[in-house]
Amino acid sequence: MSKVAVIGAGSWGTALSIVLSDNGHDVRLWTHRKKQADTINNERINENYLEVKIPENIKAFDDLQAAIDDVKAIVLVVPTKAIREVSKQLYSLLKKKITIIHATKGIEPESLKRVSQMISEEMDAYSYEDIVVLSGPSHAEEVGKRLPTTVTVSSLDSSNAELAQDLFINESFRVYTSPDVVGIELGGALKNIIALGAGISDGLGYGDNAKAALITRGLAEITRLGTSLGANPLTFLGLPGVGDLIVTCTSVHSRNWRAGNLLGKGHKLDEVLDQMGMVVEGVRTAKAAYQFAEDQDIEMPITAGIYQILFENKYPRDIVEQLMSRNKREEMDDLAELIGGNYSK
Repeated sequence: MSKVAVIGAGSWGTALSIVLSDNGHDVRLWTHRKKQADTINNERINENYLEVKIPENIKAFDDLQAAIDDVKAIVLVVPTKAIREVSKQLYSLLKKKITIIHATKGIEPESLKRVSQMISEEMDAYSYEDIVVLSGPSHAEEVGKRLPTTVTVSSLDSSNAELAQDLFINESFRVYTSPDVVGIELGGALKNIIALGAGISDGLGYGDNAKAALITRGLAEITRLGTSLGANPLTFLGLPGVGDLIVTCTSVHSRNWRAGNLLGKGHKLDEVLDQMGMVVEGVRTAKAAYQFAEDQDIEMPITAGIYQILFENKYPRDIVEQLMSRNKREEMDDLAELIGGNYSK
């Protein structure tokens, strides 16, 4: 049994706490809201986030120092926009170096920094190689109910990845390892953009054919951007790539799909975000990916279209017409570019 702190008591942080609890660990779940911590401790529920009973060996804290005292590992599960601030707080409080695992799927606008890079920059004792990322097709609602789920953990230090694997793996939560930190993080972040698009398509009533095409071409965009930043293209065919893309684009559990669905039905972005009540990571990620693709001249038409809907008030139907009327091309050119060949010859 290990003492593990989970930083972030939203739906995903709560679900991961339950996995750790099922494995017999002493779990400390931190929230910045005292009322939420009291409700978890006294009523064993996490209102508005996850409709499951919270096990007794999960204790909630609103005091960050108390939550991390004498723990073996910290699992960081806060929204991307809070990563830097929370990392600074953790670094100021930690008395020794411990394993940091993050399960946040997003990237930073302007810089396109991945979460592990942001953590490393704010926690001077932790090099980028020390940090573990956990990602894959894993809706919190299903993980919290112990439904079969498979994810991947990655670190440039294989011993840290194996430690995370051992902490989490059990009969309902299978954990693989991978050395491709870049690909794992980018797959988990960029799929949220395509999930917004899938929701928009469904909101417009365009059917399964359109959504299947959007998911497939979306995967090409993810791979194109990911490989430009050093990811292995094969990573995007695995759990944190196509696996996470499928589940996020097709499930009503997906915040990004639900947000896109509302946009497709004619709601404005501000209305959608107010109605959601939780962070929709795809919105910030779309801005970051669009800006980077423009700067680096990387072709990402779906991402560009979603950016225009979100931030330039373009009508979703107009964007679909724009995508459907693009110049004709060979489908496998994307693959040929990635592997250095020419499919057309």
